[in-house]
Amino acid sequence: MITLHHVPGSRSMRVLWLLEELGLEYRLRNWSLTDGGLRSPEFRSLSPAGRVPALEIDNRAIFESGAIVEYLCETHPEAGLAPAVGAPERSEFLEWVHFAETQANIVQNLNIQHIFLRPESARSLPLMKLDTKRLAVTMQALEAQLDGREWLIGHFSAADCMLGFNIDAMFRFVRAEGFPNIAAYRERIRSRSAYKAALEQGGGDSIYAQDFYELPDA
Repeated sequence: MITLHHVPGSRSMRVLWLLEELGLEYRLRNWSLTDGGLRSPEFRSLSPAGRVPALEIDNRAIFESGAIVEYLCETHPEAGLAPAVGAPERSEFLEWVHFAETQANIVQNLNIQHIFLRPESARSLPLMKLDTKRLAVTMQALEAQLDGREWLIGHFSAADCMLGFNIDAMFRFVRAEGFPNIAAYRERIRSRSAYKAALEQGGGDSIYAQDFYELPDA
């Protein structure tokens, strides 16, 4: 049995969504960000940095969402969710798989500044402004990539599972106006049955208490 170690609303949602797209049977083991379990020897034997996702599969544990996504696609080529090694579109696929993490790291910084840092006086307005601008730059690149396309590489692929996870979060910090391609992409993602199933299985509560987070006054 495949076991996905998961925190609701975290990057492990990428893998959960992909497992649903692949139609694989799996067991979900939920962890918390607040009870110290991710720092336990048990979990760190699966993921050395104490971060989700970790996937137990084929008698081993794999960590890092990008690595897991590539492994699942390579071991299930019949699903057609990744171009074959050597195929002309393979490099484009890999670019967007890893671009997703570049963007997610910026979102993570904004989550920390807007939501998790306490007291609020510990927050850095210059860093919040910088990361908001950096996120907008990545969104401009994504907006251009989606121009005339429904999916990142033209057809649905695991790159969409990687990057699609970011969409809800990015619009918490950068307004959707000016990004019509991304907004339409978000609706296509939400309409996928596997995405809906992943949310039902492991969505949990969102970390976001607001629809949009304004930069604080200086």
